Amino acid sequence: MRISLPGTALSVYPLCLGGNVFGASADQDQSFEVLDAYTAAGGNFVDTADSYLWRLPGNSGGESETIIGNWLAARGNRDDVVVATKVGSWPVHPGLTAANIAVAAEESLRRLRTDHIDLYYAHRDDPDTPLEESLGAFDALVRAGKVRYLAASNYAAPRLAEALRISKENGLASYVAVQPHYNLVERDYEHELAPLLAEHGLPCLPYFALAAGFLTGKYAADTKVDSWRAESAAAYLDDRGRRVLSVLAEVAEQHRVSQAAVALAWLLAQPTVLTPLASARNTEQLAALLPMAELKLADDELRRLTEASDPDKTDPGRTDPN
Repeated sequence: MRISLPGTALSVYPLCLGGNVFGASADQDQSFEVLDAYTAAGGNFVDTADSYLWRLPGNSGGESETIIGNWLAARGNRDDVVVATKVGSWPVHPGLTAANIAVAAEESLRRLRTDHIDLYYAHRDDPDTPLEESLGAFDALVRAGKVRYLAASNYAAPRLAEALRISKENGLASYVAVQPHYNLVERDYEHELAPLLAEHGLPCLPYFALAAGFLTGKYAADTKVDSWRAESAAAYLDDRGRRVLSVLAEVAEQHRVSQAAVALAWLLAQPTVLTPLASARNTEQLAALLPMAELKLADDELRRLTEASDPDKTDPGRTDPN
């Protein structure tokens, strides 16, 4: 099963596999197993960043890209996989100056062991660098054939609109997709970004689609989970979070799938969403996610989930950096 990414020649699987656990909670061997299982199931879309995961003890950044690059080389399947990576959040190459983008792209290409990046993200806005400079540098990469398409992550709607305007007026390669923080318990995206994307026909590829694992249901009260994300996920366990988990459990039982698959299917059904991102540190976790590709939720199920997660019924949701 493939979905066309508007404005591109790319067709992708309904679930984008996040690489932010590769080199963290999954070592290279485990990562290879997950990647093998994902592609065996029909998956072809892998997302990473140069900054993954420099904050963790023993890491310095680039570990995820390196593992993915080693896997691509070992399997000889580069042409079968859509590879997305990002620039701008790693302290080694911070921000979106033209010089930084050029150097960071070369290093990502080296770690990924490829001659091109399919989808290259500005990882987050850089207010200290003129948009014209950043977009010009990205355009140069596209013209050189080192990047096929551009995308933006963690941009506020006004800045994204300005970037799209500048690209159009100057004949520069433009962002073709946007990766915001969006899931059942993080719905700020719907206020300003979603209407903007709809206006421009841009697809949303949301990250933290499972709210740092919270929407898998494994962070129930009094349940200790051995994960570096446990603290972030547990913060969602308020009245609203429990309400969401309750409906997720009911719908999952009805379809005989995991709560994670239901949460992803809800996202996939939202206007502008093309394919959500989710990660798995082993094949068991991956197996729980994959049914989302075929899962069609009834209108009533979508409504119940939407109402249960209504942020207006409680305090606004928290945020996490990608």
